[in-house]
Amino acid sequence: MRLDLSYDGTDFKGWAKQPGLRTVQGLVEDALAKQPPGREVPKSVVVAGRTDTGVHATGQVLHFDVVPLDPSAPGRLAVDERGIPDLTRMVHRWNRILPPDVRILGAQVVPAEFDARFSALRRHYRYQVSDAPWGADPLRRKDTLAWNRPLDVDALNAASRELLGLNDFAAYCKPREGATTIRELQRFTWSRVEDNLIVAEVSADAFCHSMVRSLVGTLLMTGDGRRSDSHPADLLAEGTRTTAVAPPHGLTLRAIDYPPNADLEARKHQTRATRTLP
Repeated sequence: MRLDLSYDGTDFKGWAKQPGLRTVQGLVEDALAKQPPGREVPKSVVVAGRTDTGVHATGQVLHFDVVPLDPSAPGRLAVDERGIPDLTRMVHRWNRILPPDVRILGAQVVPAEFDARFSALRRHYRYQVSDAPWGADPLRRKDTLAWNRPLDVDALNAASRELLGLNDFAAYCKPREGATTIRELQRFTWSRVEDNLIVAEVSADAFCHSMVRSLVGTLLMTGDGRRSDSHPADLLAEGTRTTAVAPPHGLTLRAIDYPPNADLEARKHQTRATRTLP
């Protein structure tokens, strides 16, 4: 089963379930355990991207395995010939249990080869920044970073282009033992969508821990003139860990792309393989 989610990360301690803390995974799994009643509860769901504390999502994806219900068994929940209940009704039931800052947008049965994490082709993030001297619009303060220096969008785009492609992003990742930092950055663009509102669009086949926020934080220092245009690319080449990490609240996981069903298994194997640079 695949679920598509949206949530405001402001009051969550990130995605991953943690004892005694309010997390998106914890609330979603609780809702799944309550509806429909009388069925085996998934021990854990698999998510496409584990967002950090304060990070939002409009296009998060997860999957979990289900045991079909017996169509002939008595009960108030009608199921089809596959033993699957009406998923539109199930989405409605789950959202009645969930708090208003997390919504299940849709549910669908997917092939057994589908893996929300390893089947993904790419992930798309958005980061919003206000460079107004008075800060962020009060109505956008929870999803927009206030940057009290004017930003040069042309300089931001020129420096971002130098980071595109398959590279070792060790300079922009929080290291994890045994994990590779080689990623393919496919898109990194900046646009001024309103007088004082700038949006960064960042896409890659995958992201390592804190990569998007590190990229954004470093580029903002170039965009306001405090660092040279070559500074982000110099960090990338040197592998020197940047300390300019943008706050989480401006970041939103916007969408995740998947291949056709026939290519799901091959994509999983490709993603799990250890990447190296040519």
